[in-house]
Amino acid sequence: MARTLAVLIDGGHLRVHAKKAGHNYDPDFIEKVALKCAEPDDEIHRALYYDCAPYIGTTKLPVSGSQKQHQRSDPWLHELARKNLFAVRRGELKFRGYRLKRSSIPFKPTRPLTDSDFEPTFEQKGVDMRIGLDMAIFASNRSVSELALITNDTDCIPAMKHVRRAGLRIILVVVPN
Repeated sequence: MARTLAVLIDGGHLRVHAKKAGHNYDPDFIEKVALKCAEPDDEIHRALYYDCAPYIGTTKLPVSGSQKQHQRSDPWLHELARKNLFAVRRGELKFRGYRLKRSSIPFKPTRPLTDSDFEPTFEQKGVDMRIGLDMAIFASNRSVSELALITNDTDCIPAMKHVRRAGLRIILVVVPN
């Protein structure tokens, strides 16, 4: 008997592992990963990809105080959303300040610091909540019999327990390496 499956992918998690392994992180790679989550008799009902578009905005550099414009585009998210079975769920990327690129403790600068010694830090917001909501929706409408979840975020544990209590099978996909 064929089982119906929804694949939920935490884009930030998958991207880290793909880049560590030297893979080209693009919509085709993401689609291949999603399709590999299904057994031969399984039918993929939906593949949901959760991520944030690149940060767009202006920040103030930490040393000079100059304005830096961040303007990266996200056409690959649109391309992924056009793939068969895929939907993209977008969180927001928040700017959280600058940090030293390399430092040792105790920090002893050998020269005055410049803006190039710092890198911006960003934080994903809303992705975990969207994953949990979709898991709860699948559990309540029973449109699938299994969920395959690609993440390592412990924030998803309550939603995973809810899905199991609702009678769905949940598969936590471990990314090699």
